[in-house]
Amino acid sequence: MALSNDARLLAIGGLLSAGVALLHAAVAFVGAGAYRYLGAGERMAVRAERGDPGPAIITAGLTVMFAVWSAYAFSGAGLLPPLPWLRASLIAIGSVYTLRGLVLFPQVFLTLSGRQAVPLRYLFFSAMSLLIGVAYLAGSRMIWEAMPGKSAG
Repeated sequence: MALSNDARLLAIGGLLSAGVALLHAAVAFVGAGAYRYLGAGERMAVRAERGDPGPAIITAGLTVMFAVWSAYAFSGAGLLPPLPWLRASLIAIGSVYTLRGLVLFPQVFLTLSGRQAVPLRYLFFSAMSLLIGVAYLAGSRMIWEAMPGKSAG
C-alpha cells in the first residue's frame, strides 16, 4: 500500500509507539534492573525483585496501551482500517505524548543550571515523547480532511 506524504508522520508516530510498546514488554521481562534504569522507581524495582506480579501487570497494561496507540496512528495513516473515535483519539494520544515530552525543557534547564543533573537517558525519553507527540498532532493535522469521522470524532 502506498503511503501519502501527508500520512508519513502518523506512520512514523505509529512505529515509534510500537517501539515504546516493545520497550515496555522488555522491561517486564528483564525485571528490577530495567525498572530502575528506565526510571520506574525503586518501589517498582523492589516489588519486581520480590516476585510481586504488580509491576509486570502494570507494565503489561502499558505495553498494550502503547500498542493500541500505535494501531491508532497506523489507522490514521491509512495502513489499518479506521478505528473508533479516530480523530479524537489521535489528538488525545498526541497531546499525552506532547505533554510528557514538554518535561524536557525543565530537565534541560535543571541540568544546564547545575541545580540537578538529569540523566541523559531521561532527557532522551522526554525528547522522544515530544517527537512522537508532534508526529501524532502534526500528522493528524495534515490528513484531517481525509480522515474518517469528520462529524463523529
